[in-house]
Amino acid sequence: MASFSTSTPKFSDNPAGQPDYTPALVSLMILFFMMGFITCLNDILIPVLKDAFDLNYTESMLVQFCFFTAYLVMSIPSGKIVQKLGYKRGMIIGFIGAGIGCLLFYPAAVNKIYPLFLGAFFILASGITLLQVAANPYVSILGKPETASSRLTLTQAFNSVGTTLAPQFGSLFILSVVVKAAIGQKLSPEQIDFNLHQLKVPYIGIAITLFAIALVVGLLKLPTIKAEEVNQEESKETKNVTETTANQAKSAWSFTHLRYGVGGIFAYVGAEVAIGSFLILFMKHYGGLTEEQASENLSYYWGGAMLGRFIGSAILQRVQAGYVLACSAAVASFLLLIAILASGVAGTVAVWSLTAVGLCNSIMFPTIFTLAVRGIGKHTNQGSGYLSTAIFGGAVIPALQGLIADNSSMQISFILPVFCYIYIVWYGLKGHK
Repeated sequence: MASFSTSTPKFSDNPAGQPDYTPALVSLMILFFMMGFITCLNDILIPVLKDAFDLNYTESMLVQFCFFTAYLVMSIPSGKIVQKLGYKRGMIIGFIGAGIGCLLFYPAAVNKIYPLFLGAFFILASGITLLQVAANPYVSILGKPETASSRLTLTQAFNSVGTTLAPQFGSLFILSVVVKAAIGQKLSPEQIDFNLHQLKVPYIGIAITLFAIALVVGLLKLPTIKAEEVNQEESKETKNVTETTANQAKSAWSFTHLRYGVGGIFAYVGAEVAIGSFLILFMKHYGGLTEEQASENLSYYWGGAMLGRFIGSAILQRVQAGYVLACSAAVASFLLLIAILASGVAGTVAVWSLTAVGLCNSIMFPTIFTLAVRGIGKHTNQGSGYLSTAIFGGAVIPALQGLIADNSSMQISFILPVFCYIYIVWYGLKGHK
């Protein structure tokens, strides 16, 4: 199979004769930062667009539906792009695509067309999908397989740096200047024009940044990794099994633990996105916070994921990944149940319980991902495509939670993420084996 890069770095300065992956990992950390930053800004835009277009909960969740539907539609084509053009070119195209999506916010705001916003979200997410498909397996194979979870968790921590800073950015440049709709009232046409205008400049700036990063990545010399080299340095205990099974399997889908892992990614991303999408609205309704205050708490939610990933990167080098995953998901379920049951004077408890779920989310994506692709050898790229497709959970779960909230209450709707985390507990204990 063809090589996945266009240039081969020289490693002669390494005394041990081993490749120096530091420059590649640093560039990937920047990539993960931007992916997290852009994705988390959706949570800031949902209340703004909800007021501007007078949407109910289900309609406002179409933002996440269109954004994460891109993973369903574009993950397999993205895998083929990476296979044909290589990891490096795949990342460059991904950054350019995401930048084009950001630029489309300008005509959407000028023309005040909600479906055009949704189209811009889809194109933006298509670029991020390509970045995910290229970056996740690339990180996994830049080193020893047994430390892949730790390595991917560390780079994902910079994704969480982006998600932590994005609410602060959105609060400063968007929420602090937009006009808020009073309870039971609609915004005037002039107020809608003003609010949508506030979205144009930040996203043009983000687009320019993405194009600049694409240029920088194009100038970097990244290590050449061939598909047939994936997982060839596995431990002695699994090497023979891996070689036999991976070579005999017709596709990545032949591996049971990968198929269950697809369900794990679907459940995890769906739960995390649903909680983040409803958090500002929940804090306003049950915690009595303003949108700016709620945005600050949203930073704590994503900041918990950032802190947890730095800590988790160290823990995963000492504790079996499946057990860490199961414990994290079990605690997340417990915190959600507290948020569901707490009401009245306990509204603050509910708010902080939801916020604390971010810490539990920290290690889930990288751990599920690396457990799912472990031992599938030459099928790793295809497996990565399947797992990236499962990020579609971020479209389905928030939309379903919106339906539950419209037909019962927002508080009750959080029972859906509880079931998602229960599945992840099972995957950590048994499903990944």
